[in-house]
Formats: sequence, structure tokens, C-alpha cells
Amino acid sequence: MNPAAWADIAAGIRKVSGRAFAIESHAAIGGGCINQCYRVDGSARTYFVKINSPAQLPMFEAEAAGLAEIAASTSIRVPVPVCTGSDAHAAWIVLEYIPFSEAQSGSMAQLGAAVAALHRVTAQKFGWSRDNTIGATPQRNTPMEDWLGFFRECRLGFQLDLATRNHARRTLLDKGERLLSGLAPLFSNHAVKPALLHGDLWRGNVGFDGTGAPLVFDPAVYYGDRETDLAMTELFGGFSADFYAAYRDAFALDAGYEVRKQLYNLYHVLNHYNLFGGGYAVQAEVLIDRLLAEI
Repeated sequence: MNPAAWADIAAGIRKVSGRAFAIESHAAIGGGCINQCYRVDGSARTYFVKINSPAQLPMFEAEAAGLAEIAASTSIRVPVPVCTGSDAHAAWIVLEYIPFSEAQSGSMAQLGAAVAALHRVTAQKFGWSRDNTIGATPQRNTPMEDWLGFFRECRLGFQLDLATRNHARRTLLDKGERLLSGLAPLFSNHAVKPALLHGDLWRGNVGFDGTGAPLVFDPAVYYGDRETDLAMTELFGGFSADFYAAYRDAFALDAGYEVRKQLYNLYHVLNHYNLFGGGYAVQAEVLIDRLLAEI
């Protein structure tokens, strides 16, 4: 990391806070595979800083806006975004530093109720005021009034186009096109309202503070079917039974969720194929086959 970038980060913190600040130490910490992540200390304050190439400033600006959108809902805690910026060497986002603790008795139920409260926040249209990213992949959020149109164009269709460019096998692509044209029967008993979504709600993006209270981070925010968030919680290990019970107690699910969740998780499985290749193509085709059998 270029020393000039650290100086620019400190200057950004001073400007936003209106207080003197100098970086006295910075230590690399885990934070995923996309960005370099650091704990930064100085002037009796601590921050969490993510760094990437200068071209990635829009990604960080969208992240900050997404965290602010969730924070405004007052449903669940997020790290407060402090500032974003870039120079010739790097782009960065500076966030509140929150020491994580272990979940306590009741923490997962509290998380389920909080996610349900997040999903009670609605908008007039699906999508969002800006595009963002899902992992390292661009995520289009063009506002639309029709959920199926939005999901076809900005979610599943977008990933299938990427898969075409990544030379996915023809059987997967052909089945994907058949699915795109036949989604309506999956929504015969499900009226979708534009709900505020975290957008990337797997357990790696959830933590607990020193009191055991839940928080979420690394969002891919937009307004969409609340079932998409809940479906993703079931990928990559899933959440505890207490989480799902609390969510359903607060916000009951419509019939057909067990099928639709496969559709919504197909988006993320295809994204993993487009990012990493490998066996995700087989997993995606299995999901498509199951969905085609339902329509």
C-alpha cells in the first residue's frame, strides 16, 4: 500500500469528522477475497478500512449508500460508513470498527426478527437508485414496476448473459432461456412487494457485537422480493432454526417459497460460476432442471 494513500485516507477521515486524526498503525485483517482489509488506529480512534484499485471507487460508494439505506430503516445494526475516496494509488471505504463477539442465546432469533423488520421497509419500484455489485460482479438495479421483468432482465438474464460470455455449456444456457420465458407459474400465489433487501445475506456477512446483538455488512442493497434474502440465508451452510422461526413469526411466508427459493439461489450460483467456474455450472443446471419441472 502506497504511503501517500494512507495519508489521503487520514485526510478524508479528518475532513468528515472535523477532528484531528493521524494514522498511528494499520494491521491487515481478514475481510474476504475482493479487497484488502485493515484495522486502522490513531488519535484514540479505530476504523475498519477496505482498499482496492482506484477504479473500484464506485463499488465502495455504492456500499456506503447501501449501509446508509439499511441504517435508516432502524431494523438492524450496520457498520457506520465514515467516508470513501480514491487517489492515484487506491480506492477505499472507511467504516466504523465493531469488535465481533460470539452469538449468545437469543441472538439468532433477534437476527431473524430484525431481517423481517428490514423487509417491512418498502419502495414504489423494484431495484434501487444506483447500481452496485454482488461480490465482484456488477449488479444492475434499474428501477421497474414489474418484479418478474426486473428479475428476468437485471438478475437471472444478466447472469445467463455473463455465462454465455464465459463459455458455459449449451445445455445450461438453453435450459436457462426456457426458464426465463416460463417464470410466471412460480408466482401464482405470491404477490411481490418491493422490500428493502440486504442482497448478499449469507452467514459470512453477519456478525454479533459484544452484547450478542446482530449486525450485517457487505450489502448488495436493492428493493425486491423479500424471499430472495431469505433464500440466500440457506446457501453455504444456512442459519439456525431459531432464525427461521423468528422470521416466520414476524413475517409469514407465502406458499411456494420452497420452490421459489431455488430460483433465487440460482442467481447466486450462476454468479459463483461466472466468478469462479468449476462445479457451479453443474449446480446451476440441477437447479434449472428442478425449476423447469415445476412449470
